Parts: sequence; C-alpha cells; structure tokens
Amino acid sequence: MQEELNWLGIADLKAAYARGEFTPSRYVAAQLDRIERLNPRLKAFIEIDRERAMADAYESDKLFKKDQPRPLEGMTMGIKSNIAVKGLELNAGMASRRGIVAAEDADCVEKLRSAGVIILGSLNMHEAALGATTDNLVFGRCLNPHGDGRTPGGSSGGSGAAVAAGLCTAALGTDTLGSVRIPAAYCGVYGLKPTHDAISTKGLVPLCEGLDAIGPLARSMDDLSYLSNILFAPDLATAMQRARFVTLDGLGNVESEPQIGKAYLSAISTLPTVPEWISLRYDAKRIRTAGFARAARELAVHLVELGEDRCSVMSDDLSRLIEFGLSRDEALLAEDEEILADVKAQLTYALGTNGILVLPTAPQVALLHGTRAPVNQADWTGLANIAGLPAVSLPMGLGADQMPMGIQLVGPAGAEALLISQSRAMDERLRAYTPPMGW
Repeated sequence: MQEELNWLGIADLKAAYARGEFTPSRYVAAQLDRIERLNPRLKAFIEIDRERAMADAYESDKLFKKDQPRPLEGMTMGIKSNIAVKGLELNAGMASRRGIVAAEDADCVEKLRSAGVIILGSLNMHEAALGATTDNLVFGRCLNPHGDGRTPGGSSGGSGAAVAAGLCTAALGTDTLGSVRIPAAYCGVYGLKPTHDAISTKGLVPLCEGLDAIGPLARSMDDLSYLSNILFAPDLATAMQRARFVTLDGLGNVESEPQIGKAYLSAISTLPTVPEWISLRYDAKRIRTAGFARAARELAVHLVELGEDRCSVMSDDLSRLIEFGLSRDEALLAEDEEILADVKAQLTYALGTNGILVLPTAPQVALLHGTRAPVNQADWTGLANIAGLPAVSLPMGLGADQMPMGIQLVGPAGAEALLISQSRAMDERLRAYTPPMGW
C-alpha cells in the first residue's frame, strides 16, 4: 500500500482522505521516502523542503479532522527551480544564480499553497530554461523514467521526470517554446501551457517575457483540470462550443521520425470530424529560429542584470546559444519579428473562437543523453508560445524501445476549458497513458 500511494491522482487522493484510509502526513512521508530512494539516480529534485512539507502535511491532517479541507488539500507538487519557492534557491538551473534564495513564494506557488497543496521541493531543469535535455552540469543529468540513459526533455525535464516516476502528485514547469509539453511528451505524461499571462509570472526568473508561460504537468487530464481551476479561472462557457479541428499542411515541413507520423495519423483518424488543413507562410524551422533568437537575446539582457561576476559563469553551450541570438544583424532581427507577428495573426485567425490545432508534440521520442540534440524539438510546440495560445500535450502511445510519444492540441486564446474538454476526449479515445516500468 505504501508504494501504491505514490501513484494516486487527485480525485483518488481526495476520496481516500475523505474516507480516512490514510492521512496527508502519511502520503507526504511516502513521497519523501520515494524521493530519497529514487532521486539519487533520477536527479529530478535538486532541493527538498522536508521540514516545511511535513509541517504542512500535519496541518492538512488537522483540516481533514475538522472536515474543512481546501480544494487540493494534501496533494504534493514539485516546482521547477526558476519559480520562486520561499526559502529555496531560485537558481533557474544556472551556476550564476547559486546562493540566490527566494524571499517569497511566486504568485502561482502561493495560490497552490492556499488551495492545500504541499510543496516538496524544487526541480531540475535545463540551464537558464534555454534547451531541451536537462543535462545540467551543475545539478546533474536528469533521467527519463521510461528509458535508461534517456533525456526527460526540457527545459522542465525535472518536472516531467518527477511526475512520471511518481515522486509527486503533479509539478509546475515553464514553457517558452515548448518546455512543459516536450518533457510531457518524452516522459509520457500530460502538460498544459496556458494562454500567455493566464497564470501570473510574478516570481518567475524570466527567459523571454513575451513567450514565457507557467504550466502544470500531471499523470491525467483530470489532474490537469483540477490544477487549472486553482492556477487560473478557465472560461467554462468556451467548453460549450462545438470544436472544429485543423492541422498544418505538410506538418510545417518538419522532419520527424516515421513512428511519430504513423501514430499521429492513427490519432487524428479518431477525431469526430476530418481536420481542415491550413498553411502558414513560413515553415516551422524558420518560425522556431525567429522565436529562439528572440529568447536568446532577451536572456542575455537578464544575465547582464545579474552583474559581471555572476553573468560570466555559464556553460559553453549556453554561451553559444546566446551568441547565436546576439549575432543576428538588424535586417535579420526585423525579419524575425515580422515572422513572429505574422504567425500569431495567422494562427489566431485560423483557430477563431473554436478551432483546435492538432499536431504531434515533438518530432522524435526522447533521445539518449550524450547524443546531439535535434534542433527541431520545438518546431511544433513553439507555435503556441509565439501566438500566445493555450496548448496541451498528452500521451499518443509508445514507440521504439517503448518510449512515449505525445500529441498536442492548441486552442484559441482564453479557451482553456474548450481545449481541456477536447484533450480529455482525445485522451479517452487513445487511452495511451503508460506508467514507466521499474520505478
């Protein structure tokens, strides 16, 4: 029973607490024990707030005894280390931010605590959130629970790995060009990037403020829905609309593994209506490059704000990425911004109030650590950030070597309720969630 506790979702936990089968303090102790045993190998958590977590768990016990539980009483979460958790290091995966401790919780963390969520600690991530492997030189190489030696994706790799391995009920990540949804796809879980600014970014170490979003990862659509209701207020009226489905002509000319294309075609064949095909004026590679260049340039500004001593401490990989953004001349930068504005306008128009764009999440399954990371990992996910639209990644099945594949649904701005409803329907048709073996 002790091990089974770690895999329960929010609804099952709420019901078990209400029946008095076990207490939040027992559940949190089980989670902390699992982290202690598995995290040295997995390297998903980088700091554990054990004392605060147990104190909050005992408080939850008292509230259940009084029959006064809050909406998410006794649920556990890990928080990506670029989101402020009071008393924990706010390092954003960077050596240059070591020793910077959060004085207050980020707005989103405060909301979760107020709803009864117990924060277990901070999670590993790709350095500065600019990358998709979470092979972090400072905090360790985070592993994907589904494949020995495989990346969990990034930049929210620790969030995806921790949820997939049952180390917490759910997690928070951040998504600038796909950094919630890529780990969700690689780790076989569910991830939501909400409409831009739907969740306050106060307390977030920014990468690119025009693209950044905070979002949850979980092991079910139900859990994503519970968390969404706390983190922001979805417009439930949007769920009443009849959805129409669209996809990109030629999938934006993104080169992908054959198994991804095959699974995607099978998945969209289950849609209630045949999707419309839309075309963008630029291919996905050019769009992603424009978004990446903007993010790299803005990160350079944020690093300079840390001061010369701190901003000089970064990996060679991060230096090269920033250099790429800074090396673009004025003409190319103007072209980048023109492309980003055009894509936002095209997608906003194409989706209207009820369109759902359906794409694979990533063009490949999780790669082995130490191999060259494909530059096109964010070719499909970046579109939602550029357009400021909400998007969900959910499991699409297992591919080669039993590695997860993800499918992504993108909805109109502010229509998270419609998006979650359609994602739930897709999930019920696919029934593709598979927990990792051996964890």
